Amino acid sequence: MFVQRFSSTPRGARLARHLALHRLDTWGVPYGSALSDTAALLVAELAANAVTHGRVPGRDIEVGLRLDAYTLRIDVSDSRGERRPEITAAPEGEHGRGLLLVEALADRWGVFD
Repeated sequence: MFVQRFSSTPRGARLARHLALHRLDTWGVPYGSALSDTAALLVAELAANAVTHGRVPGRDIEVGLRLDAYTLRIDVSDSRGERRPEITAAPEGEHGRGLLLVEALADRWGVFD
């Protein structure tokens, strides 16, 4: 199990992605493998979402990973519980596709209060 807190900044989100990939590599999921690449994208999108939409100044985000024989669970939490994510993006918009990617790549995902 891997659990780490990061600053609620774009730099913290990038660091979360890098450390998550490093941990997966130490668990036997090599860099550049399909699982590693998918996990990188999921952690990056979820951490960026937490930093962008769940940011409370002075509060951190938390990233957790659990790997067993059949499942990689990725948890990302922020400190703003009142904001539920929306899975919508304007067709011409530059933003708003993160959760669409999560929905496409993850077998299951959800929000817990």
